[in-house]
Amino acid sequence: MTDQSVIKTRQRRPDIRPPQILAAALALFTERGFAATRMDDVAKRDGLSKGAIYLYFPDKLSLLQALVQETAGDMIGTAALMMAAHDGPVTQLLPVLLHFLAEKLDTTDLAKVIKLVLAEGRAHPDIGKAYLDNVIGRAFPLLESLIARGIASGEFRNVDPAMTVRSFIAPMLLAALWKTTFEPLGGAALSARALAAHHADLILQALKP
Repeated sequence: MTDQSVIKTRQRRPDIRPPQILAAALALFTERGFAATRMDDVAKRDGLSKGAIYLYFPDKLSLLQALVQETAGDMIGTAALMMAAHDGPVTQLLPVLLHFLAEKLDTTDLAKVIKLVLAEGRAHPDIGKAYLDNVIGRAFPLLESLIARGIASGEFRNVDPAMTVRSFIAPMLLAALWKTTFEPLGGAALSARALAAHHADLILQALKP
């Protein structure tokens, strides 16, 4: 090891270590799959000793749960604040929320995490359960309450809020799968934000009284 690399290692701030570990974990989970990735592999990718990674994460599931929280959990918290702060028509807020989600798909690792959950959830139920509880279980009730608010205000016709939310989110799941599965195989590039704008127009027309 050179003197410069030693200095660089010593200067690494402890508070930025978990994000580095999570980035290494996501790269390996994407390349090899969850089952084939070992904690030692993640430590090696991040330049840690074999035992040091356990100071931050006890096992692979905790790594994945942290990835979900980092990419999706914090996003839901921000969306909840946006909803709480908005006192205007629901028709103005729905496209904003859809654009917010699409922007995360276009600019962060959210699409990779979604694909990972879908690919591994059957073989590793704890993965799917973590996403169900921490993402879907938080996001869907928030959006359903927003649809109900629009119905109560007369902006929307009387629709089933739960089914409407699933229809609202579905194109964003398509965008996530397209980006992580079909684009690497040569499929045409898809802008989640362009799809969100198009879908917002369609769904607002469908919800009109």
